[in-house]
Amino acid sequence: MPAPLLRMETPDTLPASADCVVIGAGIVGVSAAYWLARAGRRVVLLEKGLIGAEQSSRNWGWCRQQNRDARELPLSTKSLALWEEMTADIGEDMGFSRCGLLYLSDDEQEIDTWAAWGKFARGEGIVTDMLSAAEATERGAATGKPWKGGVWSPTDGTADPSRAAPTIAKGVLKHGGMVIQNCAARGIERQAGAVCGVITERGVIRTRQVVLSGGAWSASFLYQMGIGFPQASVRGSILSVAPGARGLPAALHTSAASVTRRADGGYTLAISRFAQLDPTPGAIYGAKHFVPMFAKRWRLLSLGGLQAWQAGFETRKRWAMDRPTPMEAMRILDPRPSRKALDLTLQRARNLLPGLREVPVQAEWASYVDSTPDGVPVIDGNIGLQGLFLAAGFSGHGFGIGPGAGHLVADLMLGREPITDVSQYRLSRFGQAQWGKVSEF
Repeated sequence: MPAPLLRMETPDTLPASADCVVIGAGIVGVSAAYWLARAGRRVVLLEKGLIGAEQSSRNWGWCRQQNRDARELPLSTKSLALWEEMTADIGEDMGFSRCGLLYLSDDEQEIDTWAAWGKFARGEGIVTDMLSAAEATERGAATGKPWKGGVWSPTDGTADPSRAAPTIAKGVLKHGGMVIQNCAARGIERQAGAVCGVITERGVIRTRQVVLSGGAWSASFLYQMGIGFPQASVRGSILSVAPGARGLPAALHTSAASVTRRADGGYTLAISRFAQLDPTPGAIYGAKHFVPMFAKRWRLLSLGGLQAWQAGFETRKRWAMDRPTPMEAMRILDPRPSRKALDLTLQRARNLLPGLREVPVQAEWASYVDSTPDGVPVIDGNIGLQGLFLAAGFSGHGFGIGPGAGHLVADLMLGREPITDVSQYRLSRFGQAQWGKVSEF
């Protein structure tokens, strides 16, 4: 059974023109379209498959400041407030709650790393509480064991990955925007070095501004225009268990496993950064950019199979604009999860939390997490084509900061004061070596 997803009906009619077009309706794309529509722009949100059907519905659902890279922290803080604002405006529940996030550890080095981050974060006005051994053991009582220490992040929380992106898409409609599913964007029409339209499988939409928020598909899309974007994707495997466990934390992270309460009362189970690297043309061509990241995280990665290559989302072949593209051949990336990873995750989670031992598995799924060489996204309107804005490479951190990332994209497009500094998100930073710049978190 794949990851659950709220489905919505959208029209099939393609408009002749728009003020702006957003390509890709994951959490970042729907948020960008929402803020643009709310500002009065005639926006069209295009999705080749279903709203939020890829990584945006397949993640943990964490909305966190805790342990963020310093470059993402301001955006994370803004996003927490925007989750609440969007929920109030749209009038539908996205499952967002500041339930607090709990981190537990027996590794003194890991605890020291959290303490160092906490010292920095408190200087930025972030609430983060280091836990003594006694406090960690008390908060982690559901594990039935003592802990050396931990962190409690009371203002952080979670949202429902199955509902968030589709609900925000409803907000786009509420503010006069258009949302079109099962319609792939094949490319960009250009005139005098600027965007003049989006070529779709159903025709052309005339526009002067385009947001590319295509997740794992972004690099191959940009390649068609001669724009380089270093991007690699790893396949993560996740499962959920049915409701029934009692007395568990709403969201808990340990090195062994992490658990998150779902909207139905069940729990999502995962192992942080434990993934398979499926070879792709994109990964091979961009290998030099990712050596520092792979060198730092090789213990958590294993070599996968050829399903990513066959899916075509990181192709380095040119495609024709008048014929079906890889996006139409693979409307939704729905990779097979690793049986070994799922079994290990379930075993670890049940060992960690005895309350899960009698609760059955209800779903298993996998997703491709698109990453940049330093683990920080690109949000940039100066990538080589006037009117084209890129918001991709969120490296598994995008769900929680999606509302803020979308707001920042809208700020850039509307020429208004951005909600946070954009310099750290520029594509041009990858012209420099990434040794020492890889995010720890």
